[in-house]
Amino acid sequence: MPKRQETDETLKGWNAIAKYLGQPVSTTQRWAQEGMPVTRIGRYVGASLAELERWLMREVGAKKPVHIAKAQEDLVADLRRGLLEARQAKQKRA
Repeated sequence: MPKRQETDETLKGWNAIAKYLGQPVSTTQRWAQEGMPVTRIGRYVGASLAELERWLMREVGAKKPVHIAKAQEDLVADLRRGLLEARQAKQKRA
C-alpha cells in the first residue's frame, strides 16, 4: 500500500490521497479529473500536501487553511470557526 513520504510532503498513490482527504478512491479520482492537483510519478499518481490544501481552500472558499480531520481529534474549534464564517457570509448577503 502507498505510504505518505514525510521528507517531501507528498502522498503517493490513490489510496494514500483518498485516505488523507477522507474520501473513497473513486471520489478522489473524479476530483482529479475535475482539477484537483495530482501528478504522475511513473505509473503511480502523487499529490503535494501543500497543493491539496490550496486547492481545497479555493474549492470551499475558505479564508483559512482547510483542516483534514483525523479520527482521534477534537473538532469543536473547527466547527465553531466554520459556523462563524457561515454566519458572517449570510450577514453579508442580507
